[in-house]
Amino acid sequence: MQNLYDRMERMASWGPPLFVDVTWGAGGRLAELTTDMVQTAQEMFGLDTCMHLICTGMPSEKVKEALKDAYDSGCQNILALRGDPPREQEKWEATEGGFRYATDLVKYIRAEYGDYFDIGVAGYSEGHPECLDKSQNINHLKEKIDAGANFVVTQMFYDVDIFLSWVQDCRKAGVLVPIIPGIMPITGWDSFLRRAKWSEAHIPQHFLDALEPVKNDDAAVRERGTELLTEMCQTILDSGLHHLHFYTMNLEKATNMIIEALGLLKDVQKREMPWQRSLGLNRKDESVRPIFWANRHKSYIARTKEWDEFPNGRWGDSRSPAFGELENYNIGLRVPPEEVPKLWGSPETLQDVADLFSNYCLGNVTCLPWSDSALAPEATVIQKKLAAINNKGYLTINSQPAVNGAKSTDPLYGWGPKNGYVYQKAYLEIFVHPGLLQAFIQRVEADPSNTYYAVNTLGDLKTNTKSDGPNAVTWGVFPGKEIIQPTIVEAISFLAWKDEAYRLGTDWANSYPKDSVSRNLLSAVMSDWYLCVLVSNDFMSENALFTLFDDLAPVTSLTEPKTSNGAVDGDMEVHR
Repeated sequence: MQNLYDRMERMASWGPPLFVDVTWGAGGRLAELTTDMVQTAQEMFGLDTCMHLICTGMPSEKVKEALKDAYDSGCQNILALRGDPPREQEKWEATEGGFRYATDLVKYIRAEYGDYFDIGVAGYSEGHPECLDKSQNINHLKEKIDAGANFVVTQMFYDVDIFLSWVQDCRKAGVLVPIIPGIMPITGWDSFLRRAKWSEAHIPQHFLDALEPVKNDDAAVRERGTELLTEMCQTILDSGLHHLHFYTMNLEKATNMIIEALGLLKDVQKREMPWQRSLGLNRKDESVRPIFWANRHKSYIARTKEWDEFPNGRWGDSRSPAFGELENYNIGLRVPPEEVPKLWGSPETLQDVADLFSNYCLGNVTCLPWSDSALAPEATVIQKKLAAINNKGYLTINSQPAVNGAKSTDPLYGWGPKNGYVYQKAYLEIFVHPGLLQAFIQRVEADPSNTYYAVNTLGDLKTNTKSDGPNAVTWGVFPGKEIIQPTIVEAISFLAWKDEAYRLGTDWANSYPKDSVSRNLLSAVMSDWYLCVLVSNDFMSENALFTLFDDLAPVTSLTEPKTSNGAVDGDMEVHR
């Protein structure tokens, strides 16, 4: 499942789709997987979904349960289908206590949920295997629309002329809702023929003429298939239809090639918020989050999923409700232990650790335990400064540069509605050696525009802030709106994040063999070092925070006495 979710996340980066289809798996665990995938797509990836719901094998109580799951997940689109007969049955039969036709299912959904769901139904431009009369098929489609369906998704096809003629016939019959054509990418010769035969789709001669000569070369078939389908899709869009529905079959490359060839990747929608939105049922109006989880979006969603309501406009008291405990949500290092040395080597000195973090900032390391991906694009403007800090042994795990009034359409910093301006305070999150902490804090406090929190794994909190209240570190000003403050720093959520941050570092340490130098070194860092967050409230200063480190002692100024088993002793001395 993780591979599928990773692929879903990559495909979402092309630009948010109208919705992501999740097909229905009838019976038992397969049905649970459908609703689980809907929930994950909505909550974790902020993707609108369209959950398929079928009549096959579904008594009304199961349909009711499935709709409740969809509703609770925040899903607002249902594709209502009769479904195919089970493999062991030659003909389709209605389930006792269930529904016979998709029309009945549509009526039931409307009766139970009113206008909450957009309901889609299937359309067959080349006829249905059980009803080859095209006029009768269109009449059946009209019945589904009259029952309450408000969009149509078609069966796959390759003959665009047949499809467009069918669309015109539908319009004449009074089917006036959006019709979304089903596009099946061509990934190989055999699969192309097999899928066309299964769906009884007519293959135009020019498709065969283009593909058959290269049928033994999958790459060539995919390339020529992309050209054919790009031309077909462009014809559809030119006809006045506005949407395309791709049957990806859980694969991304062929679909990406078509979308790119159509020029649609250029129109990627900019961010609504500085962080990835969630479309869970109660989160759609969420507008404020702590910055600490900027690189751990999924973890934040998991740890707050039990909240009844989410901050909208202003951050409230995060002590009630509390953040979920780490053990309850399986939150920890995602990298298997055997992969850790390949990613991060086997550090034996603090300078080895510092070099690793520095290389991450420079783009030479793809991830860290606290971030599953490379440095955020907006941080590239400060990456050399970050690398220099880390090279000294001040280990950064989160950051953002100061921004003074960038346009909301700015490709690097922009978010929110058009014609607005966005602002950021410089922010750094750093692990600091206890032997360097006092001098570090003195330097921070010397500038009254700086605020900080510092805490160790035991919860020993140091700060110069006057209250537990939030400090907005990102905000936006937009026409006709109040100032939006979507990202904040505050004490209670920082202490909740602290547990997770140290847990991730400890998981990293424990990935190495027991009593190894690397394990003991990293364990000492996690047990002794302080996690510090710094905010410069002078958002007009581009070099805010970075000058603090100009002549601070590096970690190499500390001795690293060894214990008898090779571990690094936590009581390190400062060379003066």
